[in-house]
Amino acid sequence: MAKEKVVLAYSGGLDTTVIIPWLKENYDYDVIAVAVDVGQGEELAPLKEKAIRSGASKIYIEDVREEFVTQYIWPTLAMNAKYEQKYLLGTSFARPIIAKRLVEIAKKEGATAICHGATGKGNDQVRFELTIKSMAPEMKIIAPWRIWDLKTREEEVAYAEARGLEVSLNKKRPYSMDRNLWHLSHEGCDLENPWNEPPKDLCLICKTPEEAPDQPEYIELEFVKGIPTMVNGEAYGPVAIIEKLNEIGARNGVGIDDLVENRLVGMKSRGVYENPAGRILYDAHQILESITLEKTLAHYKDQMAIRFAELVYDGCWNTQLREAMSAFAESTQQTVTGTVRLKLYKGNVIPAGVKSPYSLYMEEIATFGDSKELYNHKDAAGFINLFGLPLKVSAMMKQKNEAAGNG
Repeated sequence: MAKEKVVLAYSGGLDTTVIIPWLKENYDYDVIAVAVDVGQGEELAPLKEKAIRSGASKIYIEDVREEFVTQYIWPTLAMNAKYEQKYLLGTSFARPIIAKRLVEIAKKEGATAICHGATGKGNDQVRFELTIKSMAPEMKIIAPWRIWDLKTREEEVAYAEARGLEVSLNKKRPYSMDRNLWHLSHEGCDLENPWNEPPKDLCLICKTPEEAPDQPEYIELEFVKGIPTMVNGEAYGPVAIIEKLNEIGARNGVGIDDLVENRLVGMKSRGVYENPAGRILYDAHQILESITLEKTLAHYKDQMAIRFAELVYDGCWNTQLREAMSAFAESTQQTVTGTVRLKLYKGNVIPAGVKSPYSLYMEEIATFGDSKELYNHKDAAGFINLFGLPLKVSAMMKQKNEAAGNG
């Protein structure tokens, strides 16, 4: 009788390396490893050999980078969604697409379970499992960190070595890191104390502002209906444009964010994120929207962005509310076409110009000079009288009651 199959979200790190033999010993499963490429780069190269050596019967390495950009990053950018005003959601929207591919392969392979290596303290367990439940409610989910007896990284290393697997802890870089096309995150160790300044050698993508060039670099970004398409007059595809902006932003020290965030599971955590392309794109997109969106729409969209970011952070990508909000955001992007010029200097993204054929900014109205045909200064008096009428009536009522001794 054939063994039951389990699909494992595989990264090749310590946790998922140990999970393979643990699954075989505790469940007698046939383990199928799945590494989903969302832009981890060189981390993926040794995974095929490593997974088989660890005991997996098969490994899939799936390149979903373009789908990641067009179906997850662009919709989030369209909403200008940042979690708690700062976090650009790099890990948050990567987990749903990884889980989506896990489900697709599990169904293809006839697997009865999906396993992930997220800890019981983090957000990722929720993001993985909500996506799995939304796509395959019948699928069993195994989360070893919530049930096994291994409590420390050192115990994991000992477990692996006892089974002939070579693993080690990187004592020089002991941080918990997550990398994809959009960002690189750093958590743990000395960063757990928010009083500690991040070490100078922490960043692996970005130069620090101190190391960045002493001369600013100007770039021009072109958007079509809210989607970035060109950098400095050259057209790029979805993946390539992020790679290009990562390169430009990183050398100018752009996109390093140090924040304490509120996790979904109830605790605060501190992380340092490198998002060079993300910072450039968010700033440029917001600048372009400032001249192409009408006031009430822009203000309402700002309010929605807060809730949208919470949904993405909390793992609720596959919800009707998120989908409906994305449909709203897409409808707002029909006129968000134009060019934004930015000056990058030592970690700063400085506006240096914006233009659009759909611009609502009209110099003949905004000017302090003569613009009687479009705006007559005298009209403001009547507007202020009407706009201020509730305040005037309230003040008159107070005066009347004070005069009558009503307090």
